[in-house]
Amino acid sequence: MLNKYARAFFTRVLTPFAAFLLRKGVSPDAVTLIGTTGVVAGALAFYPRGQFFWGTVVITLFVFSDLIDGNMARQAGRKSRWGAFLDSTLDRVADGAVFGGLAMWYAGKGDDLVLCAVTIFCLASGQVVSYTKARGEAIGLPVDVNGLVERSERLVITLVLCGLSGFHRTFGVPGIQWLLPIALWVVAAGSLVTLVQRVVTVRREAAEADAADALRAAEHRSGV
Repeated sequence: MLNKYARAFFTRVLTPFAAFLLRKGVSPDAVTLIGTTGVVAGALAFYPRGQFFWGTVVITLFVFSDLIDGNMARQAGRKSRWGAFLDSTLDRVADGAVFGGLAMWYAGKGDDLVLCAVTIFCLASGQVVSYTKARGEAIGLPVDVNGLVERSERLVITLVLCGLSGFHRTFGVPGIQWLLPIALWVVAAGSLVTLVQRVVTVRREAAEADAADALRAAEHRSGV
């Protein structure tokens, strides 16, 4: 859902900035690398210490690189398989840093092993959700399903509520610290539903493809 509406909006907003970077000789791959480095640094420097507000501010500043690099590639006419591979791979690295940083907090000073486990589940399920689509497409299936909670939804829910919960420690706002646990439970449940949706879709598409292959083989044999 967010991929359809928010991505289109921010793409229009960021197009002038992407054009500016191209004029300065910056490559899309450089933006991808810088963006991922910033997200990883922000997540691992702030989240394990419970500094959720400032960590989210830093991460948000860099997370838009995921839209800028693709925009730059389209404007420059330099879309490539390597660029798509690099972008997808570093997205997984960034996601791992965000949820890994939160898991480190709950395993340490946050002192909540249940939420630590939920955060690790968010990390692992997010990676597997992405893998199911990539693997399905690699074996020639369309994987024609978006799912309830994709990467955009996972990041928006986690970062927004994590940043708001940081108002408790940073600015002393009471009662708001529970927004982060709520976000993690929602993302965990949504990721599980999305994983099931994709697995069911791949199973159906694989069965249809196998049946079509068998029919073509039978027709070929009968023709011989």
